[in-house]
Amino acid sequence: MGFNSGMASTSPSVVWPVVHEERRALIRDLEPLQPSQWRTPSLCPGWDVHDVLAHVIDSAKTTRLNFIRRMIASRLNFDRDNDVGVERERTPDPATTLSQLKAVLSRTSGPPAGLGTRLVEAFVHGEDIRRPLGMRRDYPAAHVATALHYQVRTSTKMGGGKEVAGGWRLVATDASFDHGDGPAVEGPAIALLLAVSGRPIAEDELSGPGAPVFLRRTPS
Repeated sequence: MGFNSGMASTSPSVVWPVVHEERRALIRDLEPLQPSQWRTPSLCPGWDVHDVLAHVIDSAKTTRLNFIRRMIASRLNFDRDNDVGVERERTPDPATTLSQLKAVLSRTSGPPAGLGTRLVEAFVHGEDIRRPLGMRRDYPAAHVATALHYQVRTSTKMGGGKEVAGGWRLVATDASFDHGDGPAVEGPAIALLLAVSGRPIAEDELSGPGAPVFLRRTPS
């Protein structure tokens, strides 16, 4: 079974308004946080909520040129570069860090990669923060499916989930997404996106004959 091509466009005129709205939504959700909540462990191992926010800001500031420079400085180690970026953008006061996201809200810069990466960042990091805090957001399923389309075709070495998705038929129940061959795994596009991106999800988020085994291949 191949990919169902009814996904949303990845043109700049479509992607950037979605990314900007996700940044606005994140700001709205984070503004009321109490000091202790900023220290909540996120879905990113080793990072708390404040760290992920700093990473979102760092990502928003990334340009094609400085990405190349940073990769050289980090010796092509993405994790090391991300940690440096978090340290650079995280301030002692979370409210100050949040104000920095407001300052870069409308930016349209990014690393030398497809615009699908901007959607992946917006949705996955949004959930990295919201889920541990008990927050819920209804993401635009068609655009989540576009991010998922990018992830299942990108190697895990490059931040994707191609190897995780391999051997399964992933079917979104809320968007036009049907990818791969093998036992079917069905669920909302956001749950599938998180799973192939290496994030933990609840057992009841996915169904289908392949779900029990597939879930054991994802973090819990």
